[in-house]
Amino acid sequence: MSDLFSARPSIRALLLACAAGTLTPVAFAQEPAADDEMSITVTGRRISQSSEAIGEDKVSNVVAVTREALLSAPSGISGLKMLEQLPGFNVQTDGALGLYEFGNSVQTRAFNLDQIGFVVDGIPTGRSDAFGGSPVFRYVDNENLGVVEAAIGAGDVSLPSYSTLGPVIQYNSIAPQEEMGLFVSQSFGDQDLRRTFIRASTGRVGPFTAYVSRTKLDTELWRGPGTVDREHWEGQIHADLGGDSWARFKFVSNDFFDYDSPTISRAQYNCTVRNALGQCGRNFALIENVPNTTPGFAPLATAPGVYYSNAAYTAVYNLAINVRKDKLYGATFHAGIAEGVWAESTLYWEDKDGYGVSPDGYANSLGRYTPQAQAGLPVVAPKGVQYGLSGVGGDRYGITSKLHWEMGANTVEAGVWAEVDKYHRTQARYNTVGGAPDGAPNLDELVYLRRDYRTKRDTLQIFLKDTLKLADDRFIIDVGFKGLNLDYVHNGYREFDDFYRVVGGVGVPGYGPQINMAHYSDFFLPMAGLLYKFDERTQVFASYAENMALPKGLDDIYSVIRPGGGLVPEPAPERSKNMELGIRTNQGQLYASLAAFYTKFDNRIQSITSLIPGGGLATETFFQNVGRVRSYGVEFAGTYKPSFLNGLAYGNLNVTYNNAKFKDDVPAATPILIADKYIPDSAKWIVSGGVTVEPASWLVANISGKYTSKRWSTFTNSPGSSVPGFTVFSAYVDIGDGISFGPVKGIKVRANVDNLFDKDTLSYISPVVTGDGFFRPLSPRTFQLTISGEI
Repeated sequence: MSDLFSARPSIRALLLACAAGTLTPVAFAQEPAADDEMSITVTGRRISQSSEAIGEDKVSNVVAVTREALLSAPSGISGLKMLEQLPGFNVQTDGALGLYEFGNSVQTRAFNLDQIGFVVDGIPTGRSDAFGGSPVFRYVDNENLGVVEAAIGAGDVSLPSYSTLGPVIQYNSIAPQEEMGLFVSQSFGDQDLRRTFIRASTGRVGPFTAYVSRTKLDTELWRGPGTVDREHWEGQIHADLGGDSWARFKFVSNDFFDYDSPTISRAQYNCTVRNALGQCGRNFALIENVPNTTPGFAPLATAPGVYYSNAAYTAVYNLAINVRKDKLYGATFHAGIAEGVWAESTLYWEDKDGYGVSPDGYANSLGRYTPQAQAGLPVVAPKGVQYGLSGVGGDRYGITSKLHWEMGANTVEAGVWAEVDKYHRTQARYNTVGGAPDGAPNLDELVYLRRDYRTKRDTLQIFLKDTLKLADDRFIIDVGFKGLNLDYVHNGYREFDDFYRVVGGVGVPGYGPQINMAHYSDFFLPMAGLLYKFDERTQVFASYAENMALPKGLDDIYSVIRPGGGLVPEPAPERSKNMELGIRTNQGQLYASLAAFYTKFDNRIQSITSLIPGGGLATETFFQNVGRVRSYGVEFAGTYKPSFLNGLAYGNLNVTYNNAKFKDDVPAATPILIADKYIPDSAKWIVSGGVTVEPASWLVANISGKYTSKRWSTFTNSPGSSVPGFTVFSAYVDIGDGISFGPVKGIKVRANVDNLFDKDTLSYISPVVTGDGFFRPLSPRTFQLTISGEI
């Protein structure tokens, strides 16, 4: 046994979890403690410490992706794809790196991506929707992260978020290094991937340390024509202010451009429907040029004299793009007041700008243009294919403050978070030159208007928490609460009817801009947790937490116009209750965590159709609270390094069982029966694991697999709407252990393979209430090679 835990370089490796190598892995080394017993200290290259990976000393189930694991992942993976191998998370992304913003889905317990809170270096990112939100993957690069810590079901009350119904994920950056240096990483891969990462560090200059990094990524889409272009800058300055006081200044800039790829129907995937080039299955895509001479497919003009009037011309890729230019500034001040007493404040400002483009066919545009022209709007007639422009922009600023005070056995924390989030959304259609699908946009020729509104979110959160340590710190009690006050305003042109209406078959002026508001307040959302340490290795924990969240998709909810121009009624806030009971252990050959959970939340938001009061059989469609959801299950994470293998191989396993169902039917015009049906896109079983071998100090190799069980694409779980379970494998090999060449040191070469056996299946689901959903296929086998070194 002593051989196993000797500090030989040949066993310094660790185990990385799977697909894309972004998961919790571990390798152990041990050294004698003062009492001559063996205590675990991790010196492997893949994980900083096992206690971090399993959330040691936390009263709720907390798991982590450590820095060493992040550096074994494919270069450039998104901040969401980093989570895919953690227990409790069902993550589906588009492509091996998960960069497509509209191709990400996350399910954990009863919640989806819009109901999870994200925090970057103490800065809340707000909502995750790709239009007006701040998706976390815009603001992180894995080379600059120290750890990604996920509270799966009950985040601490001190964490700022109005989106979370329980889960909170924190992304914490590395601090600037003490020595001057330059780190460079260059990656190449399939789809003509080229990624360059450079980080320059100043080292210590008086009280200051700093770094600045730049990432440039260029790749082609794996499905159809188009590219992804990302330029990402990060900078950080750390200042020692004397004693325990310090300050940190942070800057992130993300300039992103990519082309869309379509979600597809099951018929398109099964090749009963093909695109204009005959493509189907996982190759179904938008196309570069619509053929007009192909036998069997001749998109003849459907309107006299309008050459590009056939709707088939909207299938081109060049009119389906996304552009985002976002910047985030943050300043954190930490003041050491006295021993065990400190205060910390973070101020931040985010500037959001961007737009999206989608094509529109002649017939649809003509149907909108004609009544808008009759209503006197400044529009011109469509000429063929239209350039659909959606503008998004705004800014977000706020402050978080916290006071920490240790008073004997008690540690008290109190704090406040205040934020203002402003957003501007526009949507209109313009002619292209000559009406051609490949024609340049003519922004002087407005064809029709759809939306032009502004929203504002004012958030105030307070919290108070007391941590009591008893029995020589073996028994810990956490008790606290947070209060949340949310004000929302929606002001402007919500939809078509605010611009124009059709009366007697003729277009007339619409209802004009409207104002709608919502207010939510609850100043007692309690949290309680217990932790008991049997010894220095094993502990049990239990937690209970209540949360309230701003209704997801509130911009879309308030963009609906009721008959007569009426405002949508204020939906109730979503509320949740989360309970956990678990055990974690950190043994000589094994560390593991097992948690059982029960979660429920009320007031799920859904678009429904109801009868208009007094309107006979007429109906209206709008968003409404539809009822309750509950989820229960278990989550296990463990890593095993058997002594009989003498450090040659390690294994890890993550298992999630999640039974998540609706508890109420939808009260529509004709009730939709979903009670006791499974939540769409929620897998009952997720199992992932991997094996890492390390035959020499300069070589580490890993193969990992992940199984996702059957999921449903509809609320009603209707026949034919299920997606079969599937297993996908990934692998990596890492060569290098401090190799130097001239002034360059730490040279390493890493090869990553995603979807090793080229599994062809549907992965991402876009759910619907009934019928069948829409999907994105799993990307094919993808190879990446990364060379890195530092000076």
